[in-house]
Amino acid sequence: MEYIKTYLSEHQERFIQELLSLLRIPSVSADKAFKEHVHEAASFIAEKLVAAGADNVEICPTAGYPIVYGEKLVDKNLPTVLVYGHYDVQPADPLELWTSPPFEPVVKEGKIYARGASDDKGQMYMHLKAFEMMMANGGVPCNVKFMIEGEEEVGSDNLETFVRANTERLACDVVLVSDTALISLENPSITTGLRGLSYVEVEVTGPNRDLHSGIYGGAVANPINVLADMIASLHDEKGYITIPGFYDDVDEVSREERTLMAKAPFSLDNYKAHLDIADVQGEEGYSTLERTSIRPTLDVNGIWGGYIGEGAKTVLPSKAFAKISMRLVPNQDSAKITKLFQQHFESIAPASVKVKVKPHHGGEAAVTPTDSIAYKAAEQAMETTFGKRPIPLRSGGSIPIVTMFEQVLGIKTVLMGFGLDSDAIHSPNEHFAIENYLKGIETIPYFYKNFTNLH
Repeated sequence: MEYIKTYLSEHQERFIQELLSLLRIPSVSADKAFKEHVHEAASFIAEKLVAAGADNVEICPTAGYPIVYGEKLVDKNLPTVLVYGHYDVQPADPLELWTSPPFEPVVKEGKIYARGASDDKGQMYMHLKAFEMMMANGGVPCNVKFMIEGEEEVGSDNLETFVRANTERLACDVVLVSDTALISLENPSITTGLRGLSYVEVEVTGPNRDLHSGIYGGAVANPINVLADMIASLHDEKGYITIPGFYDDVDEVSREERTLMAKAPFSLDNYKAHLDIADVQGEEGYSTLERTSIRPTLDVNGIWGGYIGEGAKTVLPSKAFAKISMRLVPNQDSAKITKLFQQHFESIAPASVKVKVKPHHGGEAAVTPTDSIAYKAAEQAMETTFGKRPIPLRSGGSIPIVTMFEQVLGIKTVLMGFGLDSDAIHSPNEHFAIENYLKGIETIPYFYKNFTNLH
């Protein structure tokens, strides 16, 4: 496969410019104001799939945003890889914290700064360019299918419906996803586990209108104060979540696996310095890496209420709101956890307020085997391009569709990501190193070669 480095050298500037063009499209699926741009991103992907050599490329409508499908079927007797990715991105807020406009990508110190650079446009687009490279140099060694969606950042609400309606079309031997991170370029890793998710929004209502805080303060419950107390009560002094039954189904990781996890390179001092924090916190009895991968969590993602404009307005607000996410581990059921949260949150509300809990989206945790042909193909591919065998490592993030693929298609997923935890995904100044982008394009063809040869 001598062609890889030559082709990459000759075309890398075009590969970078194409990614910059994709990043200029503000495909924010959570905000209807960007609807036209989400469709624009789908059309961009479809166009590039055709140009790369894919057949039967189609922008498939759903009840929400479309799914882009394409394929190259070379021989029914050869294995089939289904590549999954997403072209939608998170909202860019808060805009004032960006050092450059989120949809005007800039390259600084070898990194591309833009919303979606790492999650997931940059990582998804690696697969299109690797496919193009293989097609331009003799073709792909096995069958390849692409399924790129536009609703991952809002829960992939319509993906399962599409998959169930197209099981024959999507039949494959493995799903290949790049939407996760490496430890570092010096210490490559493959994600072998993901946490599940339960996401809810809560509303606390006190009086029937905003009140004068001088006339009514101290006599009428302030929903913001009440909400703050309720949220604070969801953890105890040891960092445990206090919802009854929350830990009942938690899969306790063995001491042996925890020992292996501890071998992953990690500096707590560097971790704190990178985040500019004096100390870490979390569930007692677990390390930082364990808290962010094998243990469930509960976090407030947003909280608001009352007057937040410029200057002062002395009101006692009528309502207060919060968005709360719970990351789950294997054996925890997202629907069950959502119900437990709702029951508990309603039960701890004082009589002075009314509470509503609105479930949003959720998904189940997943663990991928390290003894499969697909994992070995990815392991060998990364060892070839990085010069070092990758470390199997669980991630704290959630990709709920991984479990869905297993349930509906009966197929496991390989999570071969090339981002870094420091890429600031979902945050201002998200970025993706060009070196990581090109390393992904270089590595992916070896996965196909190994996967085909190992079958």
